[in-house]
Amino acid sequence: MPAATAPPATGTADARAVTGRLPAVLLMTGSCLPVLGAVLLAPVLPRMQDHFASVPGNAALVPLVLTVPALSLGLLAPFAGVVVDRLGRKRLLVVATVLYALFGTVPLWLGSLYGIVASRVLVGVAEAAIMTCCTTLIGDYYTGRIRDRYLAVQTMCASASATVFFLLGGALGGAGWRAPFWLYTVGLLLAPAMALALPAPALAPARATPADAAPAPFPVRRMAGICLLTVFGAVVFYTVPVEMSYLLDDLGEDSTAVIGAVTAVASAATVCGSVLFTRLADRSRRRLPVLLLLCAAGFVAMGLADGLPLLVVGAVVNCVGTGLLLPTLLTLAMSRLDFAERGRGTGLWTAAFFLGEFACPLVLLGARGALGGLAPAVALLGVVTAVVAGALLPSARRTAPATRR
Repeated sequence: MPAATAPPATGTADARAVTGRLPAVLLMTGSCLPVLGAVLLAPVLPRMQDHFASVPGNAALVPLVLTVPALSLGLLAPFAGVVVDRLGRKRLLVVATVLYALFGTVPLWLGSLYGIVASRVLVGVAEAAIMTCCTTLIGDYYTGRIRDRYLAVQTMCASASATVFFLLGGALGGAGWRAPFWLYTVGLLLAPAMALALPAPALAPARATPADAAPAPFPVRRMAGICLLTVFGAVVFYTVPVEMSYLLDDLGEDSTAVIGAVTAVASAATVCGSVLFTRLADRSRRRLPVLLLLCAAGFVAMGLADGLPLLVVGAVVNCVGTGLLLPTLLTLAMSRLDFAERGRGTGLWTAAFFLGEFACPLVLLGARGALGGLAPAVALLGVVTAVVAGALLPSARRTAPATRR
């Protein structure tokens, strides 16, 4: 933004009228792109492992092809937020979507495993910008309940797309481990549509300020608590998708059909939770402890399950809770941000979420080693989640301060 332009007195964007649903559709589609990178390649990792069997360290490097974009995204999203606030949301989104397509298709041409891993780091850089821009623009274009609903839809689309991308990756993998990388070219289709259809967010008439006036400090304290809670929330959110197949295996269920069916049911429960969020009254702060208790109950049931039925019930209860939890955390974060802060704040929230995603399997691996099994580790996570819910109860009972829309 120009140096002489200050945020409006109200601290909000005088959002340009956004008519039609195309801008929302494009933002939801853009929000699914980082999910594509997270699940698309999972079905072809064994084939990639076989192809690079002679490369030293391939056992560690091949899984990194799948996970390193999330780590890169988590580390770089705060910097993407700074760039968003300085260069503009729409411009950065279009450029990042093009780069996403270019970096994502690099493995089609590379023969070096090290080069492929490096290209995946760059994919994570582009994903950090895309996710931050999409979420920030939702906050710019919409206000109040409409914004909250679109943030919930964003979560719902990401959850549903994970299942679709997994199936696409498996289908394309039949043609070879490189074939799924062609799906990254979708960025070349989205970028022109975004450039044409997304309006640039407009500020209310600005007040002139001295050129040497210091910018308002970023509200670090206001965001610190919600970001820490989001790291924990991401661990809760990803436990079922990451660990369900291992829990089923521990119960003696090694059928890929059963694993796929249970995973699909859990994913559907997450989507249902996101849909339910759009129907609830706007009491995110008061609702948060209840949602965490719901997630905790699901974890405890999964940890105590001695058969498939209780495991599935626990997973469904947990995933309904996580489907409600994620948009609740996001709307709480957005309600604390003015227009001029929104890019940086969204970047920090995105970083917190994806760092939690990256930490999830590591946390459960450590607990599994200490407790002697995955089921006790999941049950312990349920107990910890309930404790966190209890710790949040006092603040939930207090009257929430006025939030800025």
